Amino acid sequence: MFTPPAAWFTGFIPDLPTPFDAADTIDLKAFTALCERQIAAGVPAIVVCETAGEAPTLSPAEQELVIRAAVDVARGRVRIIAGAMSNATSQAIALARRAEAAGADAVMAVVPAYNKPMQEGMLAHFRAIAGATGLPVILHDIPSRTLRPLADETLLRLVESRQFVGLRDASCDIARPMRLARLLPAGFRLLSGDDVTAFGYIASGGDGAISEVSNIAPDLCRMIFSQVRQGRLQSARYLHRRLIPLITCLSKDSPAALKSALSVLGLMSPATRLPIVPLDAAAQREVVRAFAAIADEELIDSVGA
Repeated sequence: MFTPPAAWFTGFIPDLPTPFDAADTIDLKAFTALCERQIAAGVPAIVVCETAGEAPTLSPAEQELVIRAAVDVARGRVRIIAGAMSNATSQAIALARRAEAAGADAVMAVVPAYNKPMQEGMLAHFRAIAGATGLPVILHDIPSRTLRPLADETLLRLVESRQFVGLRDASCDIARPMRLARLLPAGFRLLSGDDVTAFGYIASGGDGAISEVSNIAPDLCRMIFSQVRQGRLQSARYLHRRLIPLITCLSKDSPAALKSALSVLGLMSPATRLPIVPLDAAAQREVVRAFAAIADEELIDSVGA
């Protein structure tokens, strides 16, 4: 059943990694703990089986397993946004249908990578996915991975359908919220998909961020968002600067650096799936040093600083 995002698609929403064990199978115990930690921090929603979740390396059955696990943990306390990531429209449709059957609250569909479709192709791709599910659809524009961006004009054609409820915008264009504010329907949400530019994006009128760093410091991210919304930009900027060393680490080697950081906190193994490999020793030390800049007592204690 279609349910609009209302108040839940806003603020900092974590893009959860997929934990693997020594046998390269999904570690559901660790995944459950990650979900519970975010719920306890008060996040409005959780993204699974997307960029940080190494979705291209997960089989459809594994993706369904992860989504069902997140839904079971959430028990309605937060919304579950499931990735339907494929550059083949038919496969993206199949993933969206699996996500709906597994109990997800929304699906996230990305601009097809590698194929380099024209804007009309993107339009047809997203409309086909929306036509195959009753769930709200969140668009994901990430030109650094897809080479071709989702044009503003294409976005405005898509939002003629109320099923498209938001955009995860990793274009790094912080002027986009101001440019589109008067053109988009009421309730359509624009969230940054990039931690580096998230502060500027929200300060320019964005509704939040789909974030990797929120996996590590959800309370600090929530505080930054609150300060921006209250117009306390100097305070928000100061808090955001504390995250910059960690954000820099994450952006260089995602999601290996994210998994390394969470392993430092004892929350999961740093194991990844090929073609992603775990961080080398020097990069791991850089992640540990980045924690010091956060100056959060709980985190500092966790890394033994």
